[in-house]
Amino acid sequence: MPDYDLDTKVKLAIYEITAETGRIPNSSAVSHKIDIDESEVVTAFGRLHAKRLLLPEPDDPSRIRMAPPFSGIATAFPVEANGRNYFANCVWDAYGIAAALHCDAVSRASDGHTGEPLTLEVKNGQPVLKPYVAHFAVPAAHWWDNLIFT
Repeated sequence: MPDYDLDTKVKLAIYEITAETGRIPNSSAVSHKIDIDESEVVTAFGRLHAKRLLLPEPDDPSRIRMAPPFSGIATAFPVEANGRNYFANCVWDAYGIAAALHCDAVSRASDGHTGEPLTLEVKNGQPVLKPYVAHFAVPAAHWWDNLIFT
């Protein structure tokens, strides 16, 4: 890995592991990948959170809840991409996973209000247009006030 600062190395390791496995890693996996002490990784998670680049689990700073656009837990926004399954945090992030991985992707989600199935697709770098409307209950400027709720 090039000579990046520690936070960048940690962030890149998170995304590399996630892309390869479909799961957001914990601090132990990141520590192993970049060969540093796990406590340094947990501290880096905190700094990355302060920069709004990830969200650790509220009660366990060694685990990541969100590394946008990826979710560390199962959500209503599963995404199939590159032969793997991922979870997005929201409809916006479902499209973001395709962008982050530079690939086609499909998300079989559902309307949060009606429960009606929705299929979101990205092909050749473009969203497949559908007559859907996304509603965000919280303005984007306030998403990080309570990112889990948002």
